[in-house]
Amino acid sequence: MFKKWIKKIGGQEEEPKGSSSHEPVEQIEAEEQALNSSARGSSEPSGQSGPVKGNETGAGTPRPGLFKRLKERMGKTRDGFIRQMDQLLLGRQEIDPGLLDELEELLVMADIGVNTVQDIFEKLRIEVKKKGLKDPLALRKRLKEQIADLLKVPSGQITWTPSPFVVLVIGVNGVGKTTTIAKLAYRLKQEGKGVLLVAADTFRAAAAEQLETWGKRIDVPVIKHSAGSDPSAVTFDGMEAAIKRGVDVVIVDTAGRLHTKVNLMEELKKISRVISKKIRGAPHEVLIVLDATTGQNAVSQARLFSEAVGVTGIVLTKLDGTAKGGIVVSIADQMQIPIRFIGIGEKMDDLRQFDPEEFVEAIFAE
Repeated sequence: MFKKWIKKIGGQEEEPKGSSSHEPVEQIEAEEQALNSSARGSSEPSGQSGPVKGNETGAGTPRPGLFKRLKERMGKTRDGFIRQMDQLLLGRQEIDPGLLDELEELLVMADIGVNTVQDIFEKLRIEVKKKGLKDPLALRKRLKEQIADLLKVPSGQITWTPSPFVVLVIGVNGVGKTTTIAKLAYRLKQEGKGVLLVAADTFRAAAAEQLETWGKRIDVPVIKHSAGSDPSAVTFDGMEAAIKRGVDVVIVDTAGRLHTKVNLMEELKKISRVISKKIRGAPHEVLIVLDATTGQNAVSQARLFSEAVGVTGIVLTKLDGTAKGGIVVSIADQMQIPIRFIGIGEKMDDLRQFDPEEFVEAIFAE
């Protein structure tokens, strides 16, 4: 059944990014462009002498309109396969094999993934055969429930303890890793936590300066060395600084690397070992940042990085820029690694803690 259309999955053009407010991102991006064109080589650790504590006012209390914004930012996905699904169901009086085949194809094209979709529809066909599903509206509801179930990967919430709590952030180039780190640091600071950033990406020109620019913008200290330094040495200094300053959370940025490059993956393992030797049990969280617009390639990245350093959580960026939000389902189902955060825009508070039920409600909303 898949042979007639499976070739359609590859070669899809990347969806254009959604527009949104760029403050303060547009200022940062302008500075990053200037830094890229003429990288500066600063050699000493920088940052404040003590932990930066955020404003605790309103920490942990959801602001009004958060679901509305999520619904708006997921508009491309909703207007993509959800609207097509509703059009397919419109006017149907019964569920026939042809309808199920068309829906199956639609979900694969939305990047939910062949294996995941096959599992979903194997169950649906059994229910239809047993007369458990009798009409298209019931089918839509059952499909929504199945997707929600797939997103509920068993995992506890991040407690951000003990202190210092070490987060190692990894991923390939171009996924929005440095920006995600800044947004996460901003989020933690707003919750009243002291945060320290470590610029262990010494390979890419001006990478440390870009992270430092973010640090200054959100008032979070950054530990960095000169370009070309040993990433493990920077990491070691960062762990020492975190202990001495008594910070709550330290976030380590690493060089974007191709998941197929063995030597770079070995370097990542070394960084992880340095962290664990300095702080017992660390890194406490290994977050891989994935670009939602890359589709099934994101699954391959997650799998290979996880084999190398044991990924504990996923951050999925640029969900506002794709009509194929089904990749969220595919990653959760195939990897069984919790999706910790999703990026739905360029504002500082557009890095959202992932809530499976809220996500499904947003994309299935009328």
